[in-house]
Amino acid sequence: MGSATINSPVTTPFTLHVIPRDQHTISRKDISPNALRVLYRLRESGFGAYLVGGAVRDLLVDGRPKDFDVATDATPEQVKQLFRNCRLIGRRFRLAHVVFGREIIEVATFRANSDDGSGDREVENGMLVRDNVYGSIEDDAVRRDFTCNALYYAIEDFSVRDYVGGFEDVMARRMRLIGDPEQRYREDPVRMLRAVRLAAKLGFEIDGPTAEPIPRLATLLNEAAPARLFEEVLKLFLAGHGVASFEGLERYGLLQVLFPESAAALKSNRTGALRRMVIAGLRSTDERVANDEPVSPAFLFALLLWPAFCRTLIGLQKQGLAPEEAQRRAADRVTLHQLSTIALPRRFSLPMQEIWLLQSRFASRQRKRVFRTLTHPRFRAAFDFLVLRQVASPEHEQDIVFWQEAQQQNGRELESSLESIHAEVDAEQDGEAPRRRRRRRRRPGGAVSGE
Repeated sequence: MGSATINSPVTTPFTLHVIPRDQHTISRKDISPNALRVLYRLRESGFGAYLVGGAVRDLLVDGRPKDFDVATDATPEQVKQLFRNCRLIGRRFRLAHVVFGREIIEVATFRANSDDGSGDREVENGMLVRDNVYGSIEDDAVRRDFTCNALYYAIEDFSVRDYVGGFEDVMARRMRLIGDPEQRYREDPVRMLRAVRLAAKLGFEIDGPTAEPIPRLATLLNEAAPARLFEEVLKLFLAGHGVASFEGLERYGLLQVLFPESAAALKSNRTGALRRMVIAGLRSTDERVANDEPVSPAFLFALLLWPAFCRTLIGLQKQGLAPEEAQRRAADRVTLHQLSTIALPRRFSLPMQEIWLLQSRFASRQRKRVFRTLTHPRFRAAFDFLVLRQVASPEHEQDIVFWQEAQQQNGRELESSLESIHAEVDAEQDGEAPRRRRRRRRRPGGAVSGE
C-alpha cells in the first residue's frame, strides 16, 4: 500500500493511501459497462478519471451500487465536448450527465475546498448554497461529507485512492464525517439525515464525534427546503432499510423535527401500540423492496402520520364534533401542519387522506356503503392499512375477515352474506328486547379505538 503526504486546509497533514488491486475486492465485472466507457474515454483524452463515492463504498462492502458516479479534472464543458449524449445540469453543483438510455452516469469536476473569489462559491447563514469552484483530487476528497464516500477507484491501474482514511472506516463499518462535524452539519443540515440513512443502509455505526452534535443541531433541519426533505424521507424509508432508519431518527432526535406531531403522539401513547404498528408497516415495506414489489409514498406517509392523525382526531372528538367531520378536519389539519416541514405533493397527500378516511367505513355492513367501499380506487391500500392496524389493536379482526371474504365474492354472494348478517343482528335484537339490553356500540368512526 503506497502513501504520500498531502497538505490540506481541513486536515493538515493527511496521507494518501493507494490500495492496489490485489488488496481490495472491486472488480470491473461489477461496474456498469457505461461507467467504464466514460472512465476510459476521459482517460484516453488526457483527463483524470475515477469511479467515486457510494459506488466504490458499496462495491467494497459487497453491495450492488444503484448508481455509478465519476469524478474528473475535466470541466463540465470539456466533458460535454467528449460525449454527444451529455447534458449539463445544476446551479448549486454544476454537473455533467452522460445518458445511456435509462442509465445516467453523473460526472463531477473535482471541487475546491475554498473560495477563489470568482463568486462560484456562496455561503448563506452558514449553509453552502453554491459550490462550483474547481480544484484538485485532494481538494475534492476533503470537501466530501463522509470518509466512506471519499474513495476513488482509478481506472488506469485499478487501485483505490484514499485521502481521508475512508478505506479503513469501510472495513470497520464506521460512518465518520470529514472535518469538524458541527461545521459540516451547519453547512448542510441534511447531512444529519444522510448519516442516519447510510448507517442504516450499510449496517455501519456512526462514529462518536460524528454522532454527538446531531441531537443538538437537529432543529437546523427546519432551515432545509421542504421539497428536499421530502426526497430525503423517500430515501430513508423506501430503499429497503426503513426500520433501521426510523430507529436512527429516534435515537438522534431527528424524528421529532421531521414529524413533530407524530413524534409527540408516539411519546404519549403509553401502550406503545402506535409505534408497534409503524415498525410493522416499515418492516413490511422493507420486505416489499427486497422482493422488488412496488411501494407507495402515499401509504408510507399514511403510516408515518397515522399517530398524529389519531391524536388529533381524539382531540376533535372530545370537542363534540361528529365522527365524519372530526375525521376530515383531523386529516386536513395534520396534512397542513406537516407541509411546513416536508413538501408532500397533493398526488400523495390526497390518497393518504383517503386511506385514513376509509378506515371508518370498514365497520359498516350497510349494503350500499359496502359496495361503494369495495369499488373505491383506494380500497386495496386502505384494506392493507386496516390489516396493519391489527398490530396495534386486535379489535379489527372481524372486519378484516369480512372484507377478505367480500373481495372474493361476486355481487350475488356478497348480497347473500349481508342479508345473513342483517338477519342475525335482527334476531339478536329481537331476543334481547324483552330484557332491554343495550347492544354494545362500536366507537364512533372506528379510527382510533384500541390504538
